[in-house]
Amino acid sequence: MTINVDQLIADIKNVSTRIINSDISTVRGFSDRQVKAIALQAAYVAGGITTGEITDETRDFFLDGIEDMATNFVKTLRGIVSITIEKIWNAVIGVIWQAIASATGIVIPIHSMS
Repeated sequence: MTINVDQLIADIKNVSTRIINSDISTVRGFSDRQVKAIALQAAYVAGGITTGEITDETRDFFLDGIEDMATNFVKTLRGIVSITIEKIWNAVIGVIWQAIASATGIVIPIHSMS
């Protein structure tokens, strides 16, 4: 038995697309909430600086808080993307190993990326 290369390509694309579409929805929802919170915080801080409620002595404290929010946002995105890449790798290698197993009759142990 041989591998149907066109089918294998389609299977790899399908499994990758399914995972990407699912995880993009997760990232989009997280991103929307976080970006809105960061933007609101920036507006509050700008308003406080303008009105004098945030003084020169406390300004850096509030600006550092916004930096922390942005840093945590980006680090979380990086983590989500890293997990998505691992899920895609595991799914793609699973499809390929299954195709080889079906063509040869051998059992290939599936290892995860991590």
